[in-house]
Amino acid sequence: MPYLLAIVLSLFTLTGCQSAYYSAMEQVGYHKRDIMVDRVEDAKESQEEAQQEFTSALEALSALTNFNGGELEDVYNDINAKYQDSEQAAENVRSRIAAIEDVSEALFAEWQEELSLYTSSKLRRASEQKLRQTETSYRSMIRAMKNAEQKMTPVLNTLRDNTLFLKHNLNASAIGSLQGEFSDLEKEIQYAIAQMNTAIAESDKFLQKLNQK
Repeated sequence: MPYLLAIVLSLFTLTGCQSAYYSAMEQVGYHKRDIMVDRVEDAKESQEEAQQEFTSALEALSALTNFNGGELEDVYNDINAKYQDSEQAAENVRSRIAAIEDVSEALFAEWQEELSLYTSSKLRRASEQKLRQTETSYRSMIRAMKNAEQKMTPVLNTLRDNTLFLKHNLNASAIGSLQGEFSDLEKEIQYAIAQMNTAIAESDKFLQKLNQK
């Protein structure tokens, strides 16, 4: 990222004034469409990272169910760390979805307003058609993203419950109690990952639509 662009990005991210931020970015040739593309790519990346963290947490609990000796304190620390990583990954997904919604509102409002500036009715109709198609694709994408984000909640709840239980019950009987939870957690994680894959696929479709000439 060019030095000037980095300064502008840092300044207006800190101030939180999105309209001023978008205006400043346009001054250095970085338009709302570009920001939208970057934020969708970031959201895809955050979902991929969440998949990895959830899978890692599942593996840690799987190892616990096969525990046959060693330091339970170490096992707990590993599982707790995986839970914390999963929670942070989910929060990243939420924040990036919110960032997409913010720029989409600005982008589509600007696009709609600029339709009135055309003198060519043919070009205006073509632009309006592209806007409607892009909005439709966007709604499918953001709906898929939100569905996936919502499926993270039961996963995090189960991970937190297991982690808290283990924290206060560092003994062999606790392991037996958690074994029954493992199957449900595995299903929840598999479902959440499937929903994230759907959202990622919708993101790819949206980016293709947005970048069509």
